Amino acid sequence: MAATAALGGGPARADMPVELTGVPAYRPSLSAWYTPGQIDHCLGGNPDCVPVTVARMDAILSQLAATCDHRAPFTLAYLRTTQQYQQSAATPGFFQDPAFVNVEDVFFASYFFSAYDNWNANNTSAVPRAWQVAFSAARDRSVSGLGDILLGMNAHINRDLPYVLAGLGLVSPDGTSRHDDHERVNILLDQVAESMLDEAAARLDPTINDLKSPHGITYKVFMQIIAGWREAAWINGRRLVGASAPGQRALVEASIDQTATAIAIALRTVFLHPPAQTSVRDSYCASHHG
Repeated sequence: MAATAALGGGPARADMPVELTGVPAYRPSLSAWYTPGQIDHCLGGNPDCVPVTVARMDAILSQLAATCDHRAPFTLAYLRTTQQYQQSAATPGFFQDPAFVNVEDVFFASYFFSAYDNWNANNTSAVPRAWQVAFSAARDRSVSGLGDILLGMNAHINRDLPYVLAGLGLVSPDGTSRHDDHERVNILLDQVAESMLDEAAARLDPTINDLKSPHGITYKVFMQIIAGWREAAWINGRRLVGASAPGQRALVEASIDQTATAIAIALRTVFLHPPAQTSVRDSYCASHHG
């Protein structure tokens, strides 16, 4: 498909050193979405914090789907993958360190919540550029449902995830790399991708899983895109950790932002939806979103 050439992640820097870091100040504060007691559970890796995250996503989806807001497809995708994550994390042996991945899950979600809330409050300067492209495309109803999903995933994976990975640490205290658990997430994403896209098509936009659509892609291609982005996020996390000098850090951050924004612009172009198709999508959603 024409889009795949434009969907690459950040530059490969496998030579960058990996080391444990503290949680940096640039992450969104959890206090906006979790009570102090819940935050303690989150920082301890307690699994009972994941349902709090799921509940907020579910509330956002209910509001967006009710009005056929074009941010609904991504929110549905994120909710279903988080629910699948919750199930996988509770499966003995699925993750090497499920408590740590529970912490990662909560911090990762906080980046989406922060971008979403700041956009809704017209605090655009606090919204990363890749998210601005995604949210403005949804506001303008200018791309297909699959385009909305990929725009959200690009912003969250290519722009947000490197900061989460670098901030929480790429290695465990004993020096073991956390990359195996990072790759295990691809397994649960593959487990939920087909049913998630089918549900989004049934409720919001029937072209999402329509291979005959100009924007149609197979589930396999969808997962190849996401897995590639996630590996690029890991590499960019390593680049953040390895950039010890402030000037180096600024260059890496600029590179992450520019790459995610460029991919977003490419996605917006490739998945452009003519007004007539948008009207069909909105009419369909009005009848099926429940």
